[in-house]
Amino acid sequence: MTKFGWLSPVAGHDGSNFQPIVMYQEEHIFPQALPHFDSVWIADHFYGFDREKKEGFLEGWTTLTWLAAKFPNVMLCNHVLGQGYRNPALTAKMASTLQVLSGGRFMLGIGAGWREDEYHSYGYDFPKTSVRLHQLEEVVQICRLMWTEEHPTFSGTYFQIDDAAATPRPDVVPPICIGSSGEKIGLPIVGRHADVWNSYFEGGDDWKRKRDIVDSAALAAGRNPSDIESCVPVAGDLPDSDAASEQWLERLTNLSQQGVSYFVMDFGHPLHVEPALRFAEQVIAPMKAS
Repeated sequence: MTKFGWLSPVAGHDGSNFQPIVMYQEEHIFPQALPHFDSVWIADHFYGFDREKKEGFLEGWTTLTWLAAKFPNVMLCNHVLGQGYRNPALTAKMASTLQVLSGGRFMLGIGAGWREDEYHSYGYDFPKTSVRLHQLEEVVQICRLMWTEEHPTFSGTYFQIDDAAATPRPDVVPPICIGSSGEKIGLPIVGRHADVWNSYFEGGDDWKRKRDIVDSAALAAGRNPSDIESCVPVAGDLPDSDAASEQWLERLTNLSQQGVSYFVMDFGHPLHVEPALRFAEQVIAPMKAS
C-alpha cells in the first residue's frame, strides 16, 4: 500500500521571516492537509545550513512530540535521528515514552549521522563512517531489547546496558526506519533490522542494486524482504493546476513502479493550504486507489 509522509521544515530563514516553517504549517496548513497524509516527519539537526547560523532550527524530537499532541491521528517519525546525538538507552526510553503517549503512532527513524561540523560544535565524538554504522546497529538492538524485555541487558563493542528497564514498555513496538545508502555496511544493517528503508532515489539501476543488497541481507537473517518498505524523500512545489498534479502523478507512479511504497514529501514553505488539498485529491487519492 502506498503511503505519504509530510516532511515539515524546522528551519526559519529569510523566506519565513526566520520563523521555523513547521510553526507556520502547524497553524495554517496542517489542520486541513495533514489528515490526508499517513505521517509527519521532522529532521534532526541542531542548526541550519547558512554559514552565519542565523536560521532558527528547532530540536527535532521536541518538535515531533509537540505535533503528536496537536494532531492525534497521524504517524510520527524523525527524518532521521543521528544515532550519535543521544545515548542509545536514552533513545530507547524516549521512543518508548512517545510511543505510549501517542497511542502507538511513533516510528523510530534513525541513521548513522553524517554532519561532522554539527557533531564537533555540540561536543560529540565523530568517529569514522564504519564505526558510526556499527554503532547504529547496536543502538537498534538496544532499542528493541528495551521495548520488549523486562530486564534488558546488552554488551556490545561500543555500547552496554545493564537491566535498563524502559517502563512503561509500549504495547506496540515502534517500527524502525533506517536511513542509509552504504552498500558494504549500511544496507546490510537495513536488511537485518529495518522495517522501513529510507534513502534518496538515485536512478533505476542504482536503486535496484541497493534494494537487492537489502533483500539479500534480509534473507540471510531469516527475514522476508517484502516486510521492509522502501521509502524515499521527494522534494518539489505543491501543484497549482491540474497539469501540475498530473506531473506529480507521473513522477511518483514511476517511482512506485520501481518498488518505492513510501513517499516523504518536502514541499518547502507553501503559504496556502489549497495546493496541499489539490495534491491530496489529485495525487494521493488516485495512487492509493490503484
